[in-house]
Amino acid sequence: MKIIEVVAEASSRDTIAAIGEKIKATDFRTGAVDDDGLQFMRLLMADDKVQRALDLLQNVLGAQPGAHIVVLPVEVALPRQNEAESQQEDAAVALRESLYAGVERDARFGTNYVVLVLLSTMVAAIGMIEDNVSAIIGAMVIAPLLGPNLAFGLSTALGDLSLMRKAVGSLLAGVALAVAASAAIGAFVPHGLLVSHELVARTITGYDTVALALASGAAAALSLTTGLSSVLVGVMVAVALLPPAAALGLYLGAGAGASAAGAGLLLAVNVVCVNLASKVVFLLKGIRPRTWVDKARARRATVIYLVMWLVTLMILLLVIYLRRTLHG
Repeated sequence: MKIIEVVAEASSRDTIAAIGEKIKATDFRTGAVDDDGLQFMRLLMADDKVQRALDLLQNVLGAQPGAHIVVLPVEVALPRQNEAESQQEDAAVALRESLYAGVERDARFGTNYVVLVLLSTMVAAIGMIEDNVSAIIGAMVIAPLLGPNLAFGLSTALGDLSLMRKAVGSLLAGVALAVAASAAIGAFVPHGLLVSHELVARTITGYDTVALALASGAAAALSLTTGLSSVLVGVMVAVALLPPAAALGLYLGAGAGASAAGAGLLLAVNVVCVNLASKVVFLLKGIRPRTWVDKARARRATVIYLVMWLVTLMILLLVIYLRRTLHG
């Protein structure tokens, strides 16, 4: 359950009470009217009703400069809900505003992002050269690549061009940094050391690779919308993105063009599949903007987004088929 605390003009009390009644809030309470004419109001409701309540409240209070809304979690509520109510609440999608705040923060390109990308790339590159699976997994834990991918998918679902630009910039910069850092390492590594199983595996792209990347993207978006921990899912996404980027850089630095092309293809397939799957999950979960103007813009962005990724995926699948045919 959640508590929504509202501070608004006292004249809005009846309207807010009507909103609480409309969404079947569990409780509605008000405080005294302050000297400035503002009044404190509190609504208690199940999680599956909060997004609808926030949308209605924002529509009503948007023109009041002194109004604000705060959403608070409820640790325990007694008496307990019945099983049907509990299951319905558990199925609730995370709040749009909460999703936005989380992915916007994780998609920021800053010092911490750069340092984590460089550190995870170095660890992954060394781990692949030495065939050290533990080191590769450790690199995945600290790789910050989940945020920009989810932000890109969410930005199209909400029609937010600002977040979209920020996500694309952070993702491209992160991948470029990973490739550049690993290329610098590859330039000083003897070519005979770039034959480990873990490294060579990042130059092979098959249809199972597509399935893995799709599953990674879907799991990431699902963990975000359900409010579950995204730590392990972040590792899953990083596995799909960071090792191929590091392998691409290592082979470029060593001048191994054919192997670099294989790693580049794997990286491209994974980026496309992760973003496509996450977008589909956002779409199925009903993540959309609040106003009709934003909804129209989001629909256009969604169509363009899906067509772009689907066409790109078809081209990449054709490339995979041709490579397998030529080398088979």
